[in-house]
Amino acid sequence: MSAILSIRDLRKTYEGGFEALKGVTLDIEQGEILALLGPNGAGKTTLISTVCGITNATSGSVSVDGHDSVTGYRAARSLIGLVPQEISLEPFERVLNTVRFSRGLFGRPRDDARIETILRRLSLWDKRDSPIKALSGGMKRRVLIAKALAHDPRILFLDEPTAGVDVELRKDMWDTVAELKADGVTIILTTHYIEEAEAIADRVGVINHGELLLVEDKASLMRRMGQKQIEVQLSAPVETLPDTLSGYALDLGAERQSLIYTYDTRAERTGITALLNDIAAAGLTLCDVQTRQSSLEDIFVGLVAGGQPEARQ
Repeated sequence: MSAILSIRDLRKTYEGGFEALKGVTLDIEQGEILALLGPNGAGKTTLISTVCGITNATSGSVSVDGHDSVTGYRAARSLIGLVPQEISLEPFERVLNTVRFSRGLFGRPRDDARIETILRRLSLWDKRDSPIKALSGGMKRRVLIAKALAHDPRILFLDEPTAGVDVELRKDMWDTVAELKADGVTIILTTHYIEEAEAIADRVGVINHGELLLVEDKASLMRRMGQKQIEVQLSAPVETLPDTLSGYALDLGAERQSLIYTYDTRAERTGITALLNDIAAAGLTLCDVQTRQSSLEDIFVGLVAGGQPEARQ
């Protein structure tokens, strides 16, 4: 699959010397969903703003389906829809006119049927004649998405689209994202709800201090960096671990009535069989065994806190 968005050595330095982006290089394939994760101030919004032409890069290049974002700005920008983090809408304008106007801004011909389709998809058709100021926060975010889709972009940026939105509305939004992906739209999203990225993303990128630490297929990332834990529930609590178990780097669980063993699924030997045998030999009685896989959130926290592994693209 070919890249629809190519970013090469993108740098952004503000007055005073602050480097918001430090040589970001990234290819995003047509029709994929890329989740861009990072703590506050990591550079996520700066990257999106630079790609969309809102902020000028200090150096580097961005190509959108072959159009340079500087020399071919109009062609490049017409392919991009942006749902910003901040809600900025004309409060007294009607929903329908707000979305129509966005389509006109990109030189697209009037198409009332298309606008109706977008509004219905986002459950906004019944609100089409309502002024923006009469909408809830969640509905205003839906209007932002409708505006971004009004000119039929091939790439959609979602910058924290579900911030402050209730659980039901978030689910509706992600259903809409899945429908857009099925239509061939490429989606790049930033979110603090890592479980959502884990649920819908094809690839995951982690950015921190303006540097792209990693970009990798989600399933591959979780296999490569994820760990598993086995928790052995005991029939009675233990005060201290028997000496025969000291080589396993075990942790005691809640109320000292379980043993937690972390292992690497890629290792030739996990040590589980030997551990269970040694637990029995030590006179401890097992009553249950549970396993747990590292989540994407565990991996993200570890990356941001502890290091910069080789990025895979």
